[in-house]
Amino acid sequence: MSRAELTEERASGRPGAERPDGAAAAGAPARSRAVWSLGLFRSELTITFRRWRTLALLAVLAAVPILVGVAVRIETSDGGSIGSGGGEGPAFISQITNNGLFLVFTSLAATLPFFLPMSIGVIAGDSVAGEASAGTLRYLLVAPSGRTRLLLAKFTTVLVFCLAATLTVAVSALITGALLFPTGEVTLLSGTAIPFSEGLLRCLAVAVLVAVSLLGLAALGLFISTLTNSGIAAMAATVGLLITVQIVNTIPQLHAVHPFLFPHYWLSFADVLRDPVYWDDILKNLGVQALYTAVFGSAAWARFTGRDITA
Repeated sequence: MSRAELTEERASGRPGAERPDGAAAAGAPARSRAVWSLGLFRSELTITFRRWRTLALLAVLAAVPILVGVAVRIETSDGGSIGSGGGEGPAFISQITNNGLFLVFTSLAATLPFFLPMSIGVIAGDSVAGEASAGTLRYLLVAPSGRTRLLLAKFTTVLVFCLAATLTVAVSALITGALLFPTGEVTLLSGTAIPFSEGLLRCLAVAVLVAVSLLGLAALGLFISTLTNSGIAAMAATVGLLITVQIVNTIPQLHAVHPFLFPHYWLSFADVLRDPVYWDDILKNLGVQALYTAVFGSAAWARFTGRDITA
């Protein structure tokens, strides 16, 4: 399919559809507008997930648990131990040899500081700016697309990628852990033993929490994407800002601002592996992500709807 045909399909909101004229769009009932919005979102989702860049990012994320699992297997092949325990972040690695399910938690903790958010930053940063640099943004805004609906479709697509990227890591780790290490009854960090089926449910809960933890960064990246016509500049700025915030979050002298930084509570998902679950940091994390999403999502909407589109 040529670029012109691809752009036509995206502007139409559904494959093979013809764009209705302005009068038809203005008189369309609410149901037709809802169908149109769904078609636009479906088109954006299809375009995003069939790009080689997106597939490459997912492939890298899937490879991380395999590398970690193989490394732990080799390290412990002579009966030795690895890791120091403690139950937070990469310290999950000490539990992998006892139960392969812990490779899921270890892999999420290992990818969360950089690999996962970097992938989100690339997709979010390129969402609007990439269209402008390719010269397709003006065409996509032809009626009846609308700026608000287009921006909402872009943001929803980024959110779906957040979940897809997190599940890619989790599923890859689950398969690798089951192949390389024993599985069965899971001993939580609090010492409580639970069935393997409940452990899988906690894995799913952790994956969803990690995906939600990336919403603030996704909104920030979308806002940056509305500020420039260069997709590369938007991606670089988003990833650069991510690294800067991560550095600030590690400086003890700046502890007063740490609770307000979007990555500060990222590893709070470890509290799901306790009985009972510790909700304090998890709820704080959800609150911070909701705040960033509301602030930068609104800023992105204000900027995009009031901006002169020249590309």
